[in-house]
Amino acid sequence: MIELPRDLPILERDAVRLVVRDSEDRILLFHTHEITLPELGVWWELPGGGIDEGETYRAAAVRELREETGISVSAAQVGEPSWRRTASFRHRKLRHLQHEVVVEVRLDVPGTAVDEGERLDYEKEDYFGFRWWSIAEIVASSEAFYPGRLPALLERFLDGDEIDEPFELFS
Repeated sequence: MIELPRDLPILERDAVRLVVRDSEDRILLFHTHEITLPELGVWWELPGGGIDEGETYRAAAVRELREETGISVSAAQVGEPSWRRTASFRHRKLRHLQHEVVVEVRLDVPGTAVDEGERLDYEKEDYFGFRWWSIAEIVASSEAFYPGRLPALLERFLDGDEIDEPFELFS
């Protein structure tokens, strides 16, 4: 059983995180922060979000990618959920408890600029930049990431390994 801090009301949900890989083998990450908790600093985060009631992880991945980046893909471009994890973090006066699957989304073209047109208001405040990273840059980086073990697990994930990550208390 996971012992969560009793600091905020808990929002528990299923979520999907996307390793968006372009034709040049680069991975899309958002530069983000929690504006209500500046002491957390900044980090690089995989796109993704909650899976709505009755929605498949593939449908959620397609929707979240379009909403957060303006990139449209088909469900066929969304890989299998071979990386599973549960994490908790503070966001907007709630403690999120997320049961996440991480999936690869392959693009047939080089990564482009991000279109923020469909982002939610809080996403426009939270995400202040993006970057297409090489896999080697992520693996070698000492910057903060969400998921926190992204640099350590990315290559295994891209090689097709099944990953059941232990619980992560991110914040």
